[in-house]
Amino acid sequence: MSTQSTQASEPDLTAEGFITTPADWGQLHGHILQLEQQGLVTRTFRRLDPDRQLAIITAILDEAIAKGPAGLNIKQVAERAGVSVGSLYTYFPKREGLLAFAVELCTRYLTDMFDSYRPYLAALPLREALPAFLAGGVEWGQMQTGLVQFFARAAYHGESALTEQVVRPIARVMLEMVRDMLAQAVARGEVREEIDLEATTRVIYGLIVVVGDSQLLPYLNAYFQVTGDEVPLERVMTALMALVVDGIGAKA
Repeated sequence: MSTQSTQASEPDLTAEGFITTPADWGQLHGHILQLEQQGLVTRTFRRLDPDRQLAIITAILDEAIAKGPAGLNIKQVAERAGVSVGSLYTYFPKREGLLAFAVELCTRYLTDMFDSYRPYLAALPLREALPAFLAGGVEWGQMQTGLVQFFARAAYHGESALTEQVVRPIARVMLEMVRDMLAQAVARGEVREEIDLEATTRVIYGLIVVVGDSQLLPYLNAYFQVTGDEVPLERVMTALMALVVDGIGAKA
């Protein structure tokens, strides 16, 4: 690794970027090394300073959001990133590699992020853990608009490749988080032992996704009608927790 890469300054953080702490960057850099070993990106890209790397990753995702993966235009990616087309070809082995690299990197980042919160949430009482999971996800998504748009396209626009590469891995981690919270609640005696753990996990997960996504994607709320002028999110969350926790809670 070059001196430039090891001594690079911390990246300039923005509301739409997905780096929020220096630890985030260190984690992503580790994934970049792994993806380089898999042939998805070159050593030249790894040696760029963090700001330039993030600009390129963001440009690839923005282009994919705007036109879909199949319509990704390498010239437009270069313009968005402020680099030449020739430079992009020195970073990625082929056109398809641009999107494959960004998709894999973002998926790894998101699954790592969710995994890091699993022990904390599982240790909380269920009545506190579920609202923290939901509210935290909404708050994070409101700051990470680029990633939310990309994931929404993958989840709701029927891109089959992205369903397998992005949606399933991230959804699997979130589902496991809910299962952990519920299993620990059963172990602590907060929830009745006879519940169907797997089915109940999926029901709760589905409810949380509906409420959370409706706040991040207004077009979904127009259909789901989760919140409105006279029914704010806090009121909906209170009702959701009462429905879930009181419904499966251990009887006194």
